[in-house]
Amino acid sequence: MANREPEIIAEKEEMRKWSRTMRAKGKTIGLVPTMGYLHQGHISLIKEAHNHADVIAVSIYVNPGQFSPTEDLSTYPSDFSGDIHKLMSVPGGVDGVFHPHNLYDYGEIEVGDERERREKGQVVSCLEERKSWVRVEHLEEGLCGKSRPIFFRGVATVVAKLFNIVEHNVAVFGKKDYQQWRIIRLMVQDLDFGIKVIGADLVREDDGLAMSSRNVHLSPEDRNKALAIYRSLSQAKSAAGNGQLNCRALIDMVAQAINEAGGKTDYAEIVDQENLEAVEEIKSPVVFCVAAWFGKVRLIDNVEINDPDASRDSSQPASD
Repeated sequence: MANREPEIIAEKEEMRKWSRTMRAKGKTIGLVPTMGYLHQGHISLIKEAHNHADVIAVSIYVNPGQFSPTEDLSTYPSDFSGDIHKLMSVPGGVDGVFHPHNLYDYGEIEVGDERERREKGQVVSCLEERKSWVRVEHLEEGLCGKSRPIFFRGVATVVAKLFNIVEHNVAVFGKKDYQQWRIIRLMVQDLDFGIKVIGADLVREDDGLAMSSRNVHLSPEDRNKALAIYRSLSQAKSAAGNGQLNCRALIDMVAQAINEAGGKTDYAEIVDQENLEAVEEIKSPVVFCVAAWFGKVRLIDNVEINDPDASRDSSQPASD
């Protein structure tokens, strides 16, 4: 049975008013930030938020600040009405949806220029030098930051803006974007946001593919090939559990499997779970992170290896 439709809020001040009203009633607020085109991975984050807050807000906003002019902002999938329908089916419901048109305060000239570029079908990217950016410099440098150098400044900036607007108590992020989760946690700690940031387990399709809004762009052939990512990561985790703790050997195993399947590895790295620094040998909790291209789609995935002596565990493809 569907829940009632959540209140849809477009303006910043209306969002603040909504949150302050809830807090005045003694309610704790959980926020799940998304870029829309929701799938079961997002739904799992909302379910997790219900464990930590009285009322739930979901933001739906495709952030131009994290896209470079050569990336896929103009083709990022969108289905707002479908998203609302999915939110209404979540157990416990969603109370508010923050769906702003634009979170960046342009002057009149910039707004007109943005509209003109959109009408011409050109990619709009929020890269103006006059903008203020939030940087979490150490954690943003490796992994995805190597090939997407502006990405995490855009993520950290828009999340800081959302946090200042929504004024919630708890925020839930998925661990599929492991580097993003760690960056947001450190930003909240360093800048003294009064918000608890929770990392929720990565959610997979039945065949093991990590859920992503970009999966819709995979051809059936490339989607089948992309299963090599999780299969090889699972094999690497099992190998570590069986005593293979040399990171270079594990990385070569995964990269070879992806490349042989027809993918192109962007990176495959084993890093410390907290500081995201590369390690040569597994002696403490690490995360094996991968980014790979299949066709024109860039996919990311990871598995945590929490105990170097852990027994083999590949029986639960639903989550890590």
